[in-house]
Amino acid sequence: QVHLVESGGGLVQAGGSLRLSCAASGSIFRINAMGWYRQAPGKQRELVAGITRGGSTNSADSVKGRFTISRDNAKNTVYLQMNSLKPEDTAVYYCAAQRRAENFSWPPDYWGQGTQVTVSS
Repeated sequence: QVHLVESGGGLVQAGGSLRLSCAASGSIFRINAMGWYRQAPGKQRELVAGITRGGSTNSADSVKGRFTISRDNAKNTVYLQMNSLKPEDTAVYYCAAQRRAENFSWPPDYWGQGTQVTVSS
């Protein structure tokens, strides 16, 4: 089993920055790609960004140029640096991991519990 624990969410003004972290534990040898999804009230969960064990990244068009995903394989941790935040970025952000050896994509195999990000205008 894989356990994912997120941290770093909170309240920030528009234009500000936050950094989310997600630490993996347990059967981490099963994990290839890790990343983030988000879900705003009344909306479907959507992919934000992902990164493979080898460092290949992918991200949603809506966050390109503002969000950066990175990974420390030695610490089994993935980070999401979010800059130039907008009110529409407000959502619960979920860390996720997959066993498939391909780019981060739906569906993941493991989920974190989620962390709230709120961007005020």
